[in-house]
Amino acid sequence: MEQTPMIRDLINDLRTDLPVLIAGPTASGKSGLALAIAEACGGVIVNADASQVYDCWRIISARPSEQEEARAPHSLYGHLPFDAPYSVGHWLREVRPLLAGPHPIIVGGTGLYFAALTEGLADIPKTPPEIRAEGDAQTLDAMIAALDPDTRARIAIDNRARIQRAWEVQRSTGRGLAAWQDDTAPPILAEGRYHGIVLDSPKDWLTPRIETRFDAMLSGGALSEARAMIDRFDPNLPSCRAIGAAEAIGVVNGDITHKQAVESATIATRQYAKRQRTWARARMGHWRHVDAQALCED
Repeated sequence: MEQTPMIRDLINDLRTDLPVLIAGPTASGKSGLALAIAEACGGVIVNADASQVYDCWRIISARPSEQEEARAPHSLYGHLPFDAPYSVGHWLREVRPLLAGPHPIIVGGTGLYFAALTEGLADIPKTPPEIRAEGDAQTLDAMIAALDPDTRARIAIDNRARIQRAWEVQRSTGRGLAAWQDDTAPPILAEGRYHGIVLDSPKDWLTPRIETRFDAMLSGGALSEARAMIDRFDPNLPSCRAIGAAEAIGVVNGDITHKQAVESATIATRQYAKRQRTWARARMGHWRHVDAQALCED
């Protein structure tokens, strides 16, 4: 991202002794801002995107390119194989020691990671494999119906991964996820101990960016990633739930056309961006909200 006057003013307001947390919807320019801050102030860019931890989807998950990674230190990007178990608890344990390093700049679109870091994470027992397998076989509607009212009221009912996680917690512990969250320990980063930045993205500006991005991904190497995963792709694995992965696999298999893949992935991405905006409004109201369009075009 070019250092516009607005970006320079933003950077000048940052204390280098505090971590910087950058959130916002997909395609809003988060990674570009993180790189601009790292190049101006030094530090390490730390991933907070659940899909970008896996090594199989650099392009499909919009991980920083090799050229971008060469411009500043990056951590927790593509460091896991496709079938590695990973959760917000894993991420929190990995990010904790990085907070003691040089100026961490934590960037990503997974709101739950930021919530765990700044609000705390419930110490929930690990889900047994047999419960996980049982959950994989459940329908979304069945799992939603089984949740306790408090948990159901707090969770996005169109997000299968979150619903299944809540169902697994309740099934394996006999206690709702909301109850576990209510007993959460103090956060690693309390308010005032970090700079929190949210890139607010007007829908009429963000949507065209989303619509062109997946088309560019398919033309720019996403199909090669899909071919490399064709014999290992499992929609039940968290890595394979990355938006666009199933569509790219479908194109490689000849099940759908390039155009159909773009349309499907674009719709899913727009829905995800809407959930991210809703999360930011509800959970990050006290963060610094910046107009992403103005930041890019100033």
